[in-house]
Amino acid sequence: MSKQHRAAVLGSPIGHSLSPVLHRAAYAALGLDDWSYERFEVDEAGLPGFLNELDDSWAGLSLTMPLKRAIIPLLDEISETAASVEAVNTVVFREDGRRVGDNTDIPGMIAALRERGVEQVEQAAILGAGATASSALAALARICAGPVTAYVRSEARAEEMRGWGERLGVEVRTAAWDDAAEAFASPLVVATTPAGTTNALAAAVPDTVGTLFDVLYDPWPTALAAAWSDRGGKVVGGLDLLVHQAVLQVEQMTGCAPAPLALMRTAILVDTP
Repeated sequence: MSKQHRAAVLGSPIGHSLSPVLHRAAYAALGLDDWSYERFEVDEAGLPGFLNELDDSWAGLSLTMPLKRAIIPLLDEISETAASVEAVNTVVFREDGRRVGDNTDIPGMIAALRERGVEQVEQAAILGAGATASSALAALARICAGPVTAYVRSEARAEEMRGWGERLGVEVRTAAWDDAAEAFASPLVVATTPAGTTNALAAAVPDTVGTLFDVLYDPWPTALAAAWSDRGGKVVGGLDLLVHQAVLQVEQMTGCAPAPLALMRTAILVDTP
C-alpha cells in the first residue's frame, strides 16, 4: 500500500480559497492518486498547535493571510526570496523533518507577466502599499530597469515603500494617492489594493495604455481592469497569479515538474463563476 501524502492551505478566513481546486487538479493530471489537499481555518494563535499535530504523511502547506509572517519563526529555514519580503506562502516538509519556507508569489508574478509577453520594463507604478505591494516590488526588482513609483495614502506608507525599495535594490519614488491616475502613463501598472479601491480611477484610464497587473480575482473584472481592456491594454489578473504561484507550489511539494499549468487554469475557470 502506497504512503498517503497530505497538503493543505491554511488561513483565516479560508472558505473562499481556490487552492484546493488548483492542487487537486494537478494531482489528478500527474497521477498522484495517493495525494490529498484540504483547507483549514487557522489563525496566528492556532498555528503552532496545528503544526505540532502534523505527522510524517504531510508534504507541504500553502499559507494565506494572516499567516505569511507568523509562520516564519516556526520554520527551520526560509528561502532568500521569502526573506526578502518577510513573507512565506509555501512550506515543504523535508524527509529529515525540516520545515522549509518559500514565497512563490514573487516568481508567480514574474511568470504571469512573462506569459503575456512582459519580460522587461523601463519603469513601473504600484497602486497601494500593503503586503502584496512589497511582493510586487520584489518582482519588479527583477524585471524593471528603472524607477518604480508607488501611489500611497499616507507618508507612513510612503516611508515603508521607500524602505522596501532600499532593501530590494529598487529606486522607489512615492506619490500621493490623489495623483494615482498619473500611474497610467507607466508601461506597467500593478494594482495591489483591496476590492473597490481603484473603481474611481477607471474613468481616468487614457486612450493609450501599457500593461495592468490587477492582483484581485473577485470580483472580476474590476472596473479598472475592464476600462483598461476596453482601451486595448494588456491585463493580467489575480487568477493568473494564483495559478502560476500554485504551479510552483505543486512542483516543490510533489517533486513533479512541470506541473500542468493549462489543466490547473481550466479547473479554476470552471470553478469560478
